[in-house]
Amino acid sequence: MKILGRTFTRLEIVIHLGAWIPLLLIVFNFFSGSLTVNPIQDIEQRTGRLAILWLVLSLACTPLASIFGWKELIKRRRTIGLYAFMMAFLHVSMFVFLDFGFNWTLIIQEVIEKNFILFGAISFFGLTLLAATSFKYWQKTLKKNWKRLHRIVYVIAPLVVIHYALAKKGNLLTLQGDILRPLIYAVVVTFLLLMRVKPVKLWLKSIWDRLTSGVTSLAARLRPGEETTG
Repeated sequence: MKILGRTFTRLEIVIHLGAWIPLLLIVFNFFSGSLTVNPIQDIEQRTGRLAILWLVLSLACTPLASIFGWKELIKRRRTIGLYAFMMAFLHVSMFVFLDFGFNWTLIIQEVIEKNFILFGAISFFGLTLLAATSFKYWQKTLKKNWKRLHRIVYVIAPLVVIHYALAKKGNLLTLQGDILRPLIYAVVVTFLLLMRVKPVKLWLKSIWDRLTSGVTSLAARLRPGEETTG
């Protein structure tokens, strides 16, 4: 599909719409007065959940592409990662500007005193570093170190889940409190990280290859005009 003279793939369109529609919905809810009784907290929580979602999606690109052969995911990984950073930036901006009015003394004190904010701050710093170095210039400049640097996403993702769980006042270790969503994200992130382990990746790929081969063979047998019985 061509938009403003540029051709977009279906996946690109889905990615861009998937990022902007929830944000436009937040804006609409804000001006229509349909947020919760604590609108600042509502916006913070919604942008935070969006940040986690897009971070998980960016983490899924490489294993899904290598196992299922969906190569376009590799091309869109940077876009998805930048959307994760954008959502995180909006989330942190709400906290810094609306909650604390850029009072850095109070902000630093809050970060030090509350563990979940500390985990969030570390994660955001890491995401900022990844977003800033996601361009081709840095790939050429850093060379092999670029890949090493971007592997910190494997640390950032678990930290974000911990940040989310603590913010929900849940405990993933004892399974107490409001942990349903954090637990789901913890399971998904763990699975996505395991999919990057070579033996696991090869095992999943072999299962997928056998499945697709079986489906292809069955489809060939069931084509019109061909014998389906002996």
